[in-house]
Amino acid sequence: MSGEDDETRAGHEADHDAGDGIRGRAQGSAPVPLSVLDLVTVGAGNTASGAVRIAVDLARTAERRGFHRYWVAEHHSMPGVASSSPAVLLAHLAAHTRRIRLGSGGVMLPNHAPLVIAEQFGTLEAMAPGRIDLGLGRAPGTDGATAAALRRTEQLHEGADEFPQQLVELTRFLDGSFPDGHPYARIHAVPGPVQATSPGGVQSPHRPPVWLLGSSGFSARLAGTLGLPFAFAHHFSAANTVPALDLYRASFRPSEVLAEPYALIGVGALAAEEEREARRQVMTGALAMVRLRTGRPGLVPSPEEAEAHRFSELERGFVDGWLGNVVHGTPDAVRQGLDDLAKRTGADELMITANVHSGAARLRSYELIADAYGI
Repeated sequence: MSGEDDETRAGHEADHDAGDGIRGRAQGSAPVPLSVLDLVTVGAGNTASGAVRIAVDLARTAERRGFHRYWVAEHHSMPGVASSSPAVLLAHLAAHTRRIRLGSGGVMLPNHAPLVIAEQFGTLEAMAPGRIDLGLGRAPGTDGATAAALRRTEQLHEGADEFPQQLVELTRFLDGSFPDGHPYARIHAVPGPVQATSPGGVQSPHRPPVWLLGSSGFSARLAGTLGLPFAFAHHFSAANTVPALDLYRASFRPSEVLAEPYALIGVGALAAEEEREARRQVMTGALAMVRLRTGRPGLVPSPEEAEAHRFSELERGFVDGWLGNVVHGTPDAVRQGLDDLAKRTGADELMITANVHSGAARLRSYELIADAYGI
């Protein structure tokens, strides 16, 4: 699939195994490791099947160009986002890649039984050993009515006090570490550690690292207290980025997972050969966000539709604020914007997302960004 010879592939795999499964390595002249967050965008005139094919192309491009990881995010009841089932998508992507880390950015823990998540990601780990990340969020990833349908109850249980309990339960299923006497002590996530305790069993050397995701201070503090890696949604909560990262670092306690804090931030970015074309593309994502925020979610509109749209004064204010946090323009301009963001926030990794109509434009953007950094 990659066209590499066995010796080259073995070298890449040895390099991959040398890491701790969390910390990446900056490539070329990039200030920090670069990664990809994909919403598996469905543009007007396109299908979900086409969006998945583009996701495969993007994951393979990211792998070839030296991006560290590729994550997909759980969203529901959004016509323009085909990533409602991260585990299914990741299994497909694992079959089309060889080295790049794959993960969820994230799975929304309150929507699922912890045992189910442990089973799904244990299965993914068996498919792609040492390459799977489990990013967890505590929001529903949708509106309240859809969340109720997902959970089969009108009691959504979204309180901050319940997420840590769910996280502990999930972690114990992943590790097979419920204490004797616990109601779940004899219940096991399979594939998982219990297989090593069976006659002739061998323990897998890998377990998906757990990341906490957030757009405010709650998950930042919790990730720091537990010594877990942290991912912040700068791409839609930019005003909270620096305070949340400061809180994460101040709260951090070393753990078996991490000796020091490690934080990545999601950032909207799109590069094109000409500034005008970059602006034309990002306006499609901006109009999609306007419609989502006003209760009219749909497919991501085409550039022509975005150009023809007459924005109200209120909409224009939203778009201006939204685009102010999307790094876009020529490759040199995007490189400078990403460099400045890494310096300003002190992020350990930048995870780039491009929610625009054209799959070709998204693929080209990641190529141009890689070129700009010489990777």
